[in-house]
Amino acid sequence: MSKFAIECPVCGKYAEAKTGFFAKKRIDCACGNVINIRTDKLASRECPHCGNQIVFDQTKGDAAYCPICHEKVNTMSEKQQVEEFSCAQCGVRLITSRTASTYVCPVCDHLNDVQERITQEHINKDGLASIIKYEGDNETIVWKHPIEDFNLGSQLIVHESQEAIFFKDGQALDLFGAGRYTLETQQLPLLEKIYKLPTDTEGTFHSEVYFINMATQMGIKWGTDSKVRLFDPTSGLHLEIGASGEFNIRVINSRKLLLKVVGTTGSLEQSQLLGSENKKGYFKSLVMTQVKSYLAQTIKENQINILEIDSELVRLSDSLRDRINENLEDYGLMMPEFFIGRILTPDDDPNFRKMKEQYAEQYLLVRQEQIRKSEAEAAAQRKEVEATTEARMKIIGAQAEAEAYRLKAEAEAMEMKMKGYTYQQETSRQVGLEAMKNGLVGNGSGGAGALGDLAGLGVSLGAMGSVIGMTKDAMQPMVDTAGRMGQVINNNSMLTWDCACGQKGNVGNFCSNCGAKHPETVNTWDCNCGQKGNQGMFCPNCGKKRGE
Repeated sequence: MSKFAIECPVCGKYAEAKTGFFAKKRIDCACGNVINIRTDKLASRECPHCGNQIVFDQTKGDAAYCPICHEKVNTMSEKQQVEEFSCAQCGVRLITSRTASTYVCPVCDHLNDVQERITQEHINKDGLASIIKYEGDNETIVWKHPIEDFNLGSQLIVHESQEAIFFKDGQALDLFGAGRYTLETQQLPLLEKIYKLPTDTEGTFHSEVYFINMATQMGIKWGTDSKVRLFDPTSGLHLEIGASGEFNIRVINSRKLLLKVVGTTGSLEQSQLLGSENKKGYFKSLVMTQVKSYLAQTIKENQINILEIDSELVRLSDSLRDRINENLEDYGLMMPEFFIGRILTPDDDPNFRKMKEQYAEQYLLVRQEQIRKSEAEAAAQRKEVEATTEARMKIIGAQAEAEAYRLKAEAEAMEMKMKGYTYQQETSRQVGLEAMKNGLVGNGSGGAGALGDLAGLGVSLGAMGSVIGMTKDAMQPMVDTAGRMGQVINNNSMLTWDCACGQKGNVGNFCSNCGAKHPETVNTWDCNCGQKGNQGMFCPNCGKKRGE
């Protein structure tokens, strides 16, 4: 059974333990912690020979070695090397192993970072720090360098996403952007004004250095801690809703942030913005008050229906972001994006259920009205189509009739052209035949009556042109001829006859003196052979038949 030293994971002190089947598996440390050998036997520390961080089994005792440089790392001589430093909180002097990582102060219970305190002790003793930089996680917004005493000639390294500010007596002085700087008097003009810096490169000066993370902090979650009471503008009901989401935030003015928020604290974490169960939220009250106030106000001003609020999340988010940024600007911060991810509706609230029923009824009424309107518009369109179709059919029918009449007329004109006479001649012939049928000529009633009828026929034919649909060009020659005949009769003031009683110049069919009837006029004709005054159907001279 061999002995070995095991480090307490709480206070960093070493206790003696033994290997073997009957050895104790639990050891009481002087700090009160119970060391479980099975679970606490693996330790991590910096190798005193090569400087690498290694993990080794403490139960191996002196046989434990560094896997990189193969030097022993768990010898008793190393355990006996101790360091003395001051507690970071109460200032009491503490002593622990040089290789310990943490140590709990027995006076104030403050957990000290042993390596940091040892480095600080060396700085206080030697008065120099060669490199000043910070390479931490992105969730840290402000970090204070643990060393406050620097010598001129030290190197300050500021990354692209950082700014570094030197403080003296609570006053923000020199500000450094991204780059590598050698701390000299010309690089620290404001510090030079506060107190005279040493001119030699070996001189030291006291100052606090803060590193500010200028990168945008992404995905910080938020949510209302209580219900938001509002008056729904569409239904007129009072409701309570909740809201949650995320926002992004970044630093726009390092001095304002340090002076108004960080103060003398050593750092500012992302979790401290809104806080948690164990941490105070610097901006929790500010964000929650703005969200509750302006969320209800924006819904009321824009007449947003709670049932359709998901379609308005972008506008609500932008409005709240602008309002919150007005207050964050005073602290050197800004929210480039603010998102409302979810609106929690009160499904169990009777008013909310009533509002949904009202909205459903209203939607059905609107939908029915839209259907009726659509049906009326469709019926009107059908009537319009039917009327248009009927009108088009009439137009097509009329065009067909006109085309048929035109074709018929062209056929008749072609037939007459083939027979050798014109349309006007054919029309004149038809009129003459009709006149003969109606007794206008050859009826033995005397020349005056026939000529008067013929004159009347001329007048009638003028009107007939519009009745029977004849063309003006076809009717015009015949109408002109009949008109001229009537004009001649009127100019001669009718024909007169002499009676056997001696009365002359009688007009009409009876004598004005004796009442004798007008003698019948014998219809004679002249033959081509020279025989005149023929009355029969054949010429008595040559026997030729009377012409038509």
